[in-house]
Amino acid sequence: MSGRVILHSDINSCYASIEHLHHPELNGKPLAVGGDPESRHGIVLTADYIAKKYGVKTGMALWQAKQLCPEITFVSPRMDLYLRFSRMAHEIYAEYTDLQEAYGIDESWLDVTASATIKGDGYSIAKEISNRMKAELGITVSIGVSFNKIFAKLGSDYKKPDAITTMYSDEFQTKAWNLPVGDLLYVGRSTNQKLAKIGIRTIGDLARTDEAILVSQLGKMGSVLWAFANGYDDSPVRKENAHAPIKSVGNSTTTHRDLVNDEDVKIVIYVLAESVAARLRENGFRCRVVEISIRDKELFSFTRQRKISNATNITEEIAVEAYRLFKESYDWRKPIRSVGVRGADLVNDNYWEQIDLFCDFQMREKHMKMDAAVDDIRRRFGFYSIQRGLMYQDKVLSAVNAKEDHTVHPHGYFNQ
Repeated sequence: MSGRVILHSDINSCYASIEHLHHPELNGKPLAVGGDPESRHGIVLTADYIAKKYGVKTGMALWQAKQLCPEITFVSPRMDLYLRFSRMAHEIYAEYTDLQEAYGIDESWLDVTASATIKGDGYSIAKEISNRMKAELGITVSIGVSFNKIFAKLGSDYKKPDAITTMYSDEFQTKAWNLPVGDLLYVGRSTNQKLAKIGIRTIGDLARTDEAILVSQLGKMGSVLWAFANGYDDSPVRKENAHAPIKSVGNSTTTHRDLVNDEDVKIVIYVLAESVAARLRENGFRCRVVEISIRDKELFSFTRQRKISNATNITEEIAVEAYRLFKESYDWRKPIRSVGVRGADLVNDNYWEQIDLFCDFQMREKHMKMDAAVDDIRRRFGFYSIQRGLMYQDKVLSAVNAKEDHTVHPHGYFNQ
């Protein structure tokens, strides 16, 4: 068996499990997180295991889920709450290793090789983590124990919920090779279809196929997947680092009236930028990319984004960049109906970077202090206790508490 001991920990039905903790009255009843429960618009982000037994799946429209499971209860997503649980989970992991790599909010790889000499073998450490998650956080995890990241992930997926599965070098062929090839990390729908056309349906089929054939069908990815299937993944678990567990935080709104000029759009962009920046600060993130989305009255839409020179969670910097993107991209052929602002490519507050030589450090410091003061005032006295002067130019457009009244849209750190 390889000297490395790698765990992959996956919080079972993460959002739904956390919501059950906060809704004890729904214990034993089917629950799903997603969309707008009152209007029944949107999709399922996560369903609990009771709902899953009825066929409710992630990505399904709420009305479809209701047809399959009439007794289901929908709750709106609360990303700040889920991120808090994610941070608490990482605090538990940190007692076993600083080599932990987030894979979204609910999953993490852990290299516990060094801890194994003190804490016991990989299975013992996994068992201890599992017990602590239940006792301290009230949620369950499925954990895979292996000699590399790929099979550790397969192990956590192998049996759910609340299970521990080993995938050591002397047993992965027995356990993993009979699984569908689509279960292998980075085999998405398109790749799965290509593999099926040449008769590859299981991970074992993939492992036994001539590598040259895979390369001819999939290019370089053919070699990568062949290596994964045969257990040759030696990629390291990244040291506890500055990358955020989610890829972006954004907010959008359909305005109460059509936007007909630049000033209208500027007001809405600042409202949304305040929301995005406040969420970033609240959760200890900064963004390195600013993105806007625009939809006009006739439903034509587009998205534009730009990498910025320094990672930020400053409202002014996000708003200025978003407005600049808008001015460069829109020619006012039609009135605008919907605007979105997103901060993407997130890093944590402890992210280190080389500051631009021409950056105005003192001005950035003032903006940071101003944002912190505004956050504190709004926490104590409510959102409308302090407003930008710009907002008073049109109280209809600015009468939106975007942070609390609208949904923040997080994206998984990895997207396949």
